[in-house]
Amino acid sequence: MSNIADLIEDYILRRLAAEQNRKVELKRSDIADEISCAPSQISYVLSTRFTQDKGFVVESRRGLGGFIRIGRVPLQDLIYQDILAKINTETTFDDFRNIIHYLYKREIIKKREAALMLQTISVVFDKLKPDDRVELMKSLILTLANFA
Repeated sequence: MSNIADLIEDYILRRLAAEQNRKVELKRSDIADEISCAPSQISYVLSTRFTQDKGFVVESRRGLGGFIRIGRVPLQDLIYQDILAKINTETTFDDFRNIIHYLYKREIIKKREAALMLQTISVVFDKLKPDDRVELMKSLILTLANFA
């Protein structure tokens, strides 16, 4: 027999899978009635199994008229967000080359895009001030994310 957290997770995932727009709005009381559990158990599952780093966005309001909105964030968006957060003035040419390689190996970008990015960075990397270099690198990543 599965534990209660697994049952809650399965219930939410089934409801989410049934939605075309990758978002679902639920009520804690409905989930609690369906699974015979306490609302606090639902809150626990939401905070541990439906996190942003696992590809979910959760909006929650308690009380009368309260709701839980859960949406799936495409993994690709999370990857771009993570990369953008890591680029700073300390990012080296090798770091950025590794980022490009990572995106290419996971088939997020094509070989041609990777080659263009590498060529761009190799030409201007040492010629730009660190702040300008960060701006260029983030701009390249944002451009990729916007066309994904």
